Parts: sequence; structure tokens; C-alpha cells
Amino acid sequence: MDILLLLKALILGIVEGLTEFLPVSSTGHLILVGDLLDFNDDKGKAFEIIIQFAAILAVCWEFRARLFDVASGLRAGKEAARRFVFNLAVAFMPAAILGLLFASRIKYYLFKPVPVALAFIVGGLLILWAERRKHVVTVQRVDDMGWRDALKVGLAQALALIPGTSRSGATIIGGLFFGMSRQAATEFSFFLAIPTLFAATAYELIKYRHLLHADDLGMFAVGGVASFISAFFAVKGLLRYISRHDFSAFAWYRIGFGIIVLLTAYTGVVSWSIS
Repeated sequence: MDILLLLKALILGIVEGLTEFLPVSSTGHLILVGDLLDFNDDKGKAFEIIIQFAAILAVCWEFRARLFDVASGLRAGKEAARRFVFNLAVAFMPAAILGLLFASRIKYYLFKPVPVALAFIVGGLLILWAERRKHVVTVQRVDDMGWRDALKVGLAQALALIPGTSRSGATIIGGLFFGMSRQAATEFSFFLAIPTLFAATAYELIKYRHLLHADDLGMFAVGGVASFISAFFAVKGLLRYISRHDFSAFAWYRIGFGIIVLLTAYTGVVSWSIS
């Protein structure tokens, strides 16, 4: 068993879990850390599918009571449950459609450290702008959302097709721009992650199924467990954090991290894969 490979799996699993649901871009971090660890090859692509799936399961577990209530409400024909599922479907569609049309081109041109670093900085500036503008709340809770609110958040999520933008960041900050409370925007971002990431994982599994080998089960297990545990605590921690703070700290982190990547690329301190 390759101990070094398992160590890489552990590190990347933790990175995925901690960043998937925070407004800092898990894809961006995986590209950068994977580049540093020299783990952006075909084996790395297959591995990312597994750890992303594990992170989704962590959210499903955290919100299992709400998901069970929705399922029960659908069976009972409750309007609130139907509206909730419909809003998720509406919000899911923009990224799904644009992803199918443009994902391969985006990956070819933008899945590289320097474009990711630029997206980190731009995203951070947008978060600071969102936090400093006057915030008028028109949607206090997720259950108060209409389909138009969901569509707006879905269009914001589509921006996350650009690596380094952050799916959770786009949906949460988009929600704030569109009049949602901090709590509602964050919770809806988590719920929207479930169909979005499940669909993305299924698509990637089909596309890269030839890269999945039984010999890599140890690596998948280590990375999957690390991703699940770290994602679980990241989600709980973010929900506690936003009850007392805004998202400015994440913005400054994004800007600082992006600048460091650009400086190390420009000075040659780190040989990032730019081509």
C-alpha cells in the first residue's frame, strides 16, 4: 500500500470537505492543492468524484430530519413540501443546462491555478461589496421563497461553473443580493447542493467510470471518510458562524489566497501548471 498516496488522499479529502460548502471554492482549492501534490492526473479525477460524493452525504446527514419531513410531506400532498421541491428544481436547472453545454470548454481553459486565483480575488471583492451594501430582507426563511427567488439563486449558482468562484459562495451571496436573509440564503445553498452535486457526481461517474479501479479502494476510503467528517463539521460550523458574523472574513481569505498564488506564480516560487 502506497502510504504517500494515502496521505495525499487524506489531505485532499479534508480540503474537499472543509471547502465544499464554504464560500471559498472547493474546486479551486482542489485544483491548487492537487497541483502542489502532483495529483491532478486521471487517478486524481476519479478520486475527486468519490470525495465530492462523500461531502454530499454529510449534508444529507446533517439535514436528514428536514429531508425526511419533505419526503413525508410529498407523500401527504402538502403544499409546502411541493413548493420546496419545485424551488429546488427551478434553481437546479440553469447550472445543469449550462454545465452540459459548456463544462468541457470551461475545464479546458479555466481549470488552472492562475485563472482560479483571479476568480478567488474577484469573488472576494464581490462578497465585500455584498456585505457593505444595504441589505433589505424580503425572504426571511427558505419556506418563504417563491419560484422567482429560486430562479435568481439558480442563475447565481451557474456562475460557479467558473472554477474558483465557489458554488456555495455564488448561491449565498446571490441570495443576499436578491433579498434573502443570511440564514435562508445559507440553508437554501446547502439544500441546492444536494441535487446539484448528486447530478454532477453521477455525470462524472459515467464519464470517468473507466478510471475507477478496485486497486484504489484504500485511497477512496481514506479520502471519502476524511471528506465526510470535515464537511459535516464545516456545515455545522458555518451555520453557527453566520448567526453572529457576516461573510467578510471569507472574502479577505479569498483575496489573500488568490494574491499569494499569483505572486508565487509570477516569481516562480511555485511551479504552477499554467499551460
